[in-house]
Amino acid sequence: MYSRLLKPPEKSFFLFGPRGTGKSTWVTDQLGEAITIDLLHGPTMLELLADSSRLEARVPSKYRGWVVIDEVQKVPAVLDEVHRLIEKKKFKFALTGSSARKLRRAGVNLLAGRAQTLAMHPLTASELGADFDIRKSIQHGHLPLAYLSKDPRAFLKNYVATYLKEEVQQEGLTRNLGAFARFLESASFSQGSLLNMTDVAREAAVERKTVEDYFVILDDLLLAARLRPFAKRAKRATVAHPKFFLFDVGVFRSVRPRGPLDSDAEIDGPALETLVHQELRGVIDGLQLEYQITFWRTRGGEEVDFILYGEDGFKAFEVTRANRLRGADFDGLKAFREEYPEAERFLLYGGEREYFEHDVKVMPVANALKKLPQLLAR
Repeated sequence: MYSRLLKPPEKSFFLFGPRGTGKSTWVTDQLGEAITIDLLHGPTMLELLADSSRLEARVPSKYRGWVVIDEVQKVPAVLDEVHRLIEKKKFKFALTGSSARKLRRAGVNLLAGRAQTLAMHPLTASELGADFDIRKSIQHGHLPLAYLSKDPRAFLKNYVATYLKEEVQQEGLTRNLGAFARFLESASFSQGSLLNMTDVAREAAVERKTVEDYFVILDDLLLAARLRPFAKRAKRATVAHPKFFLFDVGVFRSVRPRGPLDSDAEIDGPALETLVHQELRGVIDGLQLEYQITFWRTRGGEEVDFILYGEDGFKAFEVTRANRLRGADFDGLKAFREEYPEAERFLLYGGEREYFEHDVKVMPVANALKKLPQLLAR
């Protein structure tokens, strides 16, 4: 399996990420001969649901290695016992999960800062190394098993169906799976675009309040992200709506219906932007960098796809499928420079040449993604 950018801290930590991103493989690779407690295992889950204090009996009293609890959200009460064992026994815990929903909703003990929170995303281009193929990536995304599968489309279709059945239905997040499935399809048309919940609700034939709840479910299951507009020190009026992204381009393509009248640009454009978005998230969280990901769009129509700002820098990224650039392709970055001249600016495109123009670093998108750790960490 591929080496990941993320490295474990020295103290206890949470590791959250959607199913299939490689959390268990990473924990095994990084933590070695740890004691593992799998809460997807029915008898184990029931035992600790009945009495979370039974956790202590599973760990030798003088043990000083790692204790891994997989899918910790299945038994939220176990965190009180984890907290006690960290304090009294000095145990180190790695707590993984595919959903923080139950933990947040229950208001349970999140260890009061005694455990760092990490995030696992699909593979990045830099992690794939020589195996990275941007054409394959745009079609099937970077979930490890999808990327390695002989039939990635079938895997991804099954992956989406599994989430509907296991995560949504079993956790009782909605009683109407048909409405949720229609919502997912409708939301996929907003991929990489400004999100209008009223439009999504109308297209899915679902009440707006229900759609708002469904978007929260996607957030809680780590299946989607909503980007806020960047508006610090803004002179121009900016839009208020967020942009929406499902977390992986392969999942997006599996959810997004395609009709006979759909053009390649209608899907391939959002797919490329989705790939760049998930790469940014993967590298930032993998290297534990201090960036917020936003976007910039004025009410006059000027736009930059991704704005990164924080303690580690201030960068603007525009993305286009075009293999030849026109002057208009630089307009958003030029306008952004007028307001924020301190930002480092990049234009990622479908061509092959790397150069500077208008004080913008122009890069082939495939090269930029492979170099992203260096671009963001400097």
